[in-house]
Amino acid sequence: MQTMKIAIVHDWLTGMRGGEKCLEIICELYPTADIFTLLHIPGKVSSVIESHRIHTSFIQNLPFAKSKYRYYLPLMPFAIETFDLSEYDLILSSSHCVAKSVKPGPGSLHICYCHTPMRYIWDQFDQYFGKGKSSWLTETAMKFIRPWLQRWDVKTSRRVHHFIANSRHVEKRIKKYYGKEATVIHPPVDTELFTPVPTEEKGDYFLILSAFAPYKRLDLAVEAFNQLGMPFFVIGEGQDEKRLREMAKPNIHFEGWLNISQIRSHFARCRAFVFCGEEDFGITLLEAQAMGRPVIAFGRGGALETVIPDNQTWRPETEIPNASTSQPTGVFFYEQTPEALINAIRHFESIESQFNTDAIRSHAQKFDGSVYTKRMKSFIEEQIEKSPHHGE
Repeated sequence: MQTMKIAIVHDWLTGMRGGEKCLEIICELYPTADIFTLLHIPGKVSSVIESHRIHTSFIQNLPFAKSKYRYYLPLMPFAIETFDLSEYDLILSSSHCVAKSVKPGPGSLHICYCHTPMRYIWDQFDQYFGKGKSSWLTETAMKFIRPWLQRWDVKTSRRVHHFIANSRHVEKRIKKYYGKEATVIHPPVDTELFTPVPTEEKGDYFLILSAFAPYKRLDLAVEAFNQLGMPFFVIGEGQDEKRLREMAKPNIHFEGWLNISQIRSHFARCRAFVFCGEEDFGITLLEAQAMGRPVIAFGRGGALETVIPDNQTWRPETEIPNASTSQPTGVFFYEQTPEALINAIRHFESIESQFNTDAIRSHAQKFDGSVYTKRMKSFIEEQIEKSPHHGE
C-alpha cells in the first residue's frame, strides 16, 4: 500500500461544498496522493486539500474561468482526458461531472465516488437549460451538444472499475444511465462541528443554506415566504442570485456566503431548515439535524434516506429503516410548488412542539464522518487486495 502511486481526481476546486468535504477525507486517507482537477481557485478549499500537489487542466487559463467555468462544459470532456495518469497505480475519482471519465493507465485500478451522474445532461437538463433558465443561444447549443455528451458519459463510465454511490438514489441512477452496479457509502457529516449550541437563543425565522443553482429550487422558498410574510434567511450565492433577490420581499434576508461560525449560529437559532431541491444526498439536511434542528424538505431523492418525516407526511418510499415508527426529524412535501411548501410549513407549525432536539441529533450521528472514513478505507483496501496487479 505504501509504495502505490495514487491520483485523486475531482471536477473542480472552487469552494467547500458537500463534494469537497468527501474529497477532504479522501485526502486525509492518502496524504501523498496527487490531485488532478479541471480548475483550482487557491484559497477556496481547505488546507487539507491544498496541502497536496494539484494539477489543473487548460480550462484553468481560459478567459473568465474562475467565475464562468460552467460555460466551458462542452470543453470539459476534452480537458479531463488530457491528464496523463499512466504512472499511477490507484485512481480515486470524486465525480459529479466529468472526473470519472479520466483515462486510467493500463495497470491502474480506478474507483469512483460518484456524487451523481452528470445531472446537466440527464434528468435535470430542463432545470439548467430549459426555457427561461438560460439564454436562447445556450439553450440551443446544449440541445445540440446533449446527445453527444450523453454518449460520451456512458462510454467513459467503462473506465471505472468500481463505483461508489453517495446514496441509494444515486445508486439507481448509475444503474439506469451506465448499466453498472455501485456500493452505497453515504457522505460524511461533521457532527462534532455541527452540534447544538445551548447558549444560542432560538429565533423566529426559517433558514435555507444552498448554492443558488437552478435545481436547488430556492425560487420555491422565496415565493412561499413572500406569501407567508415570515422571516426567512438565505445563506449562499450562485448564478440565480440576481433573479432571487429581485423576487424577494423585505421579510427575506440574503446573508451571502458566511463563515462556518456564522452558519452554525444560524442553524442553532432557526425554527427549521428548509430544503426544496431533489438532491442526490443533501448534506446540509444532516448538518441541520446534527444541530438538533428539524427540517422541512422536498420528499424526493437523498432526503428520503436522511430525514425521518412525521407520521402525517410519511410515505412508504422513505428509505430509512423503521422511519414510520421512529421519532420524527422533519416534515416532507411532495410537489415542487410554493403551495405545497406553504402547506408543509403550516403543518410544521402545528406540530413544532413535538420535535426533540436530542432525538434529531442522535439520528444525524449515524452519518458521522468517522463512519464514512471507515467504510471508504475498508472498501478501497478490499478492492486493492482483489486487484490482479496487487503485489506486483
